[in-house]
Amino acid sequence: MPRYALKVEYHGAPFAGWQRQADQPSVQGAIEAALGRLEPGPHTIAAAGRTDAGVHGLAQVAHCDMEREWAPYRLSEALNYHLKPDPVAIVGCARVDDDWHARFSAVERRYLFRLLMRRAPATLEKGLVWQVPQDLDIEAMRAGAAHLLGNHDFTTFRSSICQARSPVKTLDALEIARVEGVSGPEVQFRLRARSFLHNQVRSFVGTLERVGAGAWAPEDVKHALEARDRAACGPVCPPQGLYLAGVGYPDDPFTA
Repeated sequence: MPRYALKVEYHGAPFAGWQRQADQPSVQGAIEAALGRLEPGPHTIAAAGRTDAGVHGLAQVAHCDMEREWAPYRLSEALNYHLKPDPVAIVGCARVDDDWHARFSAVERRYLFRLLMRRAPATLEKGLVWQVPQDLDIEAMRAGAAHLLGNHDFTTFRSSICQARSPVKTLDALEIARVEGVSGPEVQFRLRARSFLHNQVRSFVGTLERVGAGAWAPEDVKHALEARDRAACGPVCPPQGLYLAGVGYPDDPFTA
């Protein structure tokens, strides 16, 4: 059975998350249903990461197995036709080896979080950003974020329902920048690691927002990390500003 890698873009608002669920819409379910219109099923796809309800995908990666050979362009076009009107698009498709796996072959995940700073309600960007009413101190947030880089026990920043075997992870990058967005000034957080714990990014951003607002000192992030206690975490921010922005592989199937 030929295997194909799919690069997937989606708006997370209508979905209960990536993972297929029996009684709620999911991104995985939408793609599997589209595959079922191309070849008899059932179809089961695997993804590089499972995003939560309301979280978006800029470049999620999944793989599917088909009964017959498809030209990658034809497969992506056919899937996009059958995915309508769901806000899901296949933006890349490539034939891969039979043992290639979207999750287990990945060596890096990249996330983007967008935080809009303005008092007036967001209209054009509603559902795509987390909004706060005041300006935040970017340098203070960067100082707090520096304590999170490297290899640590991230128990403090891990959901109580996280299923990862260990809370120890290595955070390779956490970059914070102020940019002028479509609807006003944004703080954009860009994070990179081999893998992340459940709610780790949203826990980071919610905690660092408290630093930017002056409610926490940058050193408080270090103390929270060292506490290894979920109760020491700052607020977990809402999901709508979070995007799975990319997945890294030793050989990128979409540029081969």
